[in-house]
Amino acid sequence: MIFGARALIRLGALKKNLSVIRNVVPGAKVMAVIKANAYGHGMLPVAKSLDDADSFAVARLPEAVQLHESGISKPLVLLSGVLTDSELGEAMQRGFEIVVHCNEQIELLESFGRGSATVWLKFDTGMNRLGFAPQQAAGLIDRLHDCDAIGELRLMSHLANADELDSPVTEEQFDQFRDIVEGFDGAVSIANTAGIMGWSQIANAQESLGFLGDHWIRPGLALFGISPFVGRTGVDLGLTPVMQFEARLIAIKPLREGARVGYRGRYQSQRDSMLGIIAVGYGDGYTRHFRSGTPVLINGRIAPLIGIVSMDMIAVDLGPDAVDTVGSLATLWGDGLPVEEVAPWGDAIPYELVCGVMNREESETVD
Repeated sequence: MIFGARALIRLGALKKNLSVIRNVVPGAKVMAVIKANAYGHGMLPVAKSLDDADSFAVARLPEAVQLHESGISKPLVLLSGVLTDSELGEAMQRGFEIVVHCNEQIELLESFGRGSATVWLKFDTGMNRLGFAPQQAAGLIDRLHDCDAIGELRLMSHLANADELDSPVTEEQFDQFRDIVEGFDGAVSIANTAGIMGWSQIANAQESLGFLGDHWIRPGLALFGISPFVGRTGVDLGLTPVMQFEARLIAIKPLREGARVGYRGRYQSQRDSMLGIIAVGYGDGYTRHFRSGTPVLINGRIAPLIGIVSMDMIAVDLGPDAVDTVGSLATLWGDGLPVEEVAPWGDAIPYELVCGVMNREESETVD
């Protein structure tokens, strides 16, 4: 029996979620985003499980190299691109698809010589992070079409506010991107998870944006059964959570009214109760920012966190009538306790929690 925290990764749920996503945007090609160790779920097993994806996207070259050397044969996209001659040489040699978002990257490609790279030219339509200004589009597209190192040119942008369904920013970004891609005879991508699951325009993007090539979507969070929208869980969207983050009770003892719990005694009990100690802490990725009251699921009920999160342990109030035993399983998030509901207690977002899991204990993947 494992007492420390572990992440149980259910690969069958990944496949179900990909199917749900495809049904939302029928006909689109799927670039599955598995950066940051597949949002904490294990990049390699996730990639091997998502054999129905059309390509995989990662942030950085070493992630793509790891996948490539592990036998992943689907196209691999570098979302941050490359910035040096050596990085470009390796990416070209391995056949990676490269995102280009600044002039220095264009100059690298122009100095490379002949090649057959697939390049995603990125435009900043409102995110104000990576990408070229929309006004540069015509000149840049012509320039890259003339670049001998490029075999295929594709266009992309990124939605900044798609998780806010009443925000006008997304419509403004659609309008700016339409001006860029209308009439373009090549592949185009704009939709992240929030765009896919929240904006009906994405389902008929070829028609609404007016491009002629393939439509690519870039799901990330939704693959793992998590919602990007405040107040809605992945289950609400028809998704299945992939990660079950859990640990076990390692001690149970009486908690008297007035007793203080944990470092600095920040929590003081208002009643006689039973105290439970669970083998999870910030050393496992259970953030120290969680405050008293954070829900923990034990034997079908909520036992609230009390006191400050330690490196290896947390305390919970089991209640005065608790019949739990040492070894009882506690769900930190997963079935019955969605990560979307836990995250606000640590002033966090679900992305942070799942990406932060440390897996000091051996994680487990199941079909």
